[in-house]
Amino acid sequence: MNLYCVYLRRHGLNPDKDLVLVKEGFSWPAFFLSFLWALWHRLWLAAAVFLGIQAVVSVFIVLYRPDPFTQSVVSLGLAVLFGFIANDFRQSKLAEEGFVCTDVVSGGDGDQALCRFLDKEPALAQDLNT
Repeated sequence: MNLYCVYLRRHGLNPDKDLVLVKEGFSWPAFFLSFLWALWHRLWLAAAVFLGIQAVVSVFIVLYRPDPFTQSVVSLGLAVLFGFIANDFRQSKLAEEGFVCTDVVSGGDGDQALCRFLDKEPALAQDLNT
């Protein structure tokens, strides 16, 4: 089971725009596709910072020519770090856009977590259906 934060913006509930679930913890898509993941979620600053850090690491590798093991450890460490903080970036961006974390729910995936949340909020589920 995964934990999901439910972010809600209540100014005219459009389920595609005003209700967002963000998984807590490590983000595998951000680990594998760091820069692209940030762009997909419109995290422009995070994408720019990650690209800048990648550039610094690349310059370090070119200048100091570390052994392949060290290169791999540095690159993997950077990807792991981004995987751990990616969802935090996403939550910060949602807070800036006026979303509020209204609940934390668990589920095997995002759809199950959304169903659990809507089971607890029948009035909200009614608004989504109309």
